Amino acid sequence: MTEDLLRRPTPLTDRALGPDLARGFMLLFIALANSHYFLSGRPVLGGYPQAGSRLDSVVTWVLSTFVDGRAFPMFGLLFGYGVAQIVRRQEARGPRAVRRILWRRALALVVLGFLHATLLFAGDVLGAYGVLLLAGAWMVRWRDRWLLLVAVLFFALNAMPSPDLFVLSPAPPDASMLPPDAVTAVVERAQVSGFVSLFGPLGFLCPFVVGLVAGRRRLLEHPELHRRLLGVVAVVGVGAAVLGAQPAALVLAGVRGLPDPVVTERFEALHDATGTLGGFGYAALIVLVALRLDAGRRHRVVDAVAAVGQRSMTCYLAQSVVWALVFTPFLLDLSGTLDVTSTALLATATWLATVVLADWMRRTGRRGPFERLVRRVTYGRWT
Repeated sequence: MTEDLLRRPTPLTDRALGPDLARGFMLLFIALANSHYFLSGRPVLGGYPQAGSRLDSVVTWVLSTFVDGRAFPMFGLLFGYGVAQIVRRQEARGPRAVRRILWRRALALVVLGFLHATLLFAGDVLGAYGVLLLAGAWMVRWRDRWLLLVAVLFFALNAMPSPDLFVLSPAPPDASMLPPDAVTAVVERAQVSGFVSLFGPLGFLCPFVVGLVAGRRRLLEHPELHRRLLGVVAVVGVGAAVLGAQPAALVLAGVRGLPDPVVTERFEALHDATGTLGGFGYAALIVLVALRLDAGRRHRVVDAVAAVGQRSMTCYLAQSVVWALVFTPFLLDLSGTLDVTSTALLATATWLATVVLADWMRRTGRRGPFERLVRRVTYGRWT
């Protein structure tokens, strides 16, 4: 019976509100960030069609300032935080058993991510998280100072200008995003999936190890004990993200022209680096908001958004079903019809649909099907 309790996942009723609310709300940002990369029909810069309406320019500025490159670092942070929770919960089983649990979870993410990328969306990140966890399972017992050193090192590396960044790339969607037929979709997406899974962890490593350190101290589960620290992280992180995005955001919005390649790389590097800080800031800000909400009578909407966070994998995959249906050339083929504004509205409507779905699951006592699948692979059968 003791072993069953160790293997059993945390009941939904025992989960802290802050991390779940952060995951749930930021899935809106994930939807907004992913969907505009399907657009085509006009010259594209950084995933945004140019020479659109004035409203499109405003929406482009908002998304490139507050959304692009800001949500995924926060999910990397929360992924590391969740790994720290698993390690703490399974600690009595010993280091080897904990590593086996993490490796099973990693393999489940790799397989699920590959299928997701091949069948629905080439930009999948689940596979990258799985590869990261395969290596990260060795890091969960490192001292905090070594983890923070790794975080600083990879933050610095990712902040360096590089021609491989895509913030201001003029490339339109390729065959992996808009495949002309099913065979091309599978072949092209499989290749992209392998590339993202192998090299994506380099970009997620900094938030991941910061999440490990934060998870050990339970910063997001007990924000009442860390108000000052979380407040500083929220102000500095979000502020840096907004200011650091402006050079690239103004170019994407058409306010200023595209600079020479050297300056462009610097703009892109600044956008990405401050986006990582923004991810930390968003997590801290939402957890502080959750602390206020948890102190009184919670509104049903709060519980519904938190339910999305509890089923974030299922809701993330549900978004990809919509993108595949709406944008794939041999399905609805609306990539050249929709503009930035209408695509943002579609992304918002998709997120709201997942909120309704997750709230129904919450009220009927159901976990997300993909969460159940990954937990079953990770922990085996439990009572």
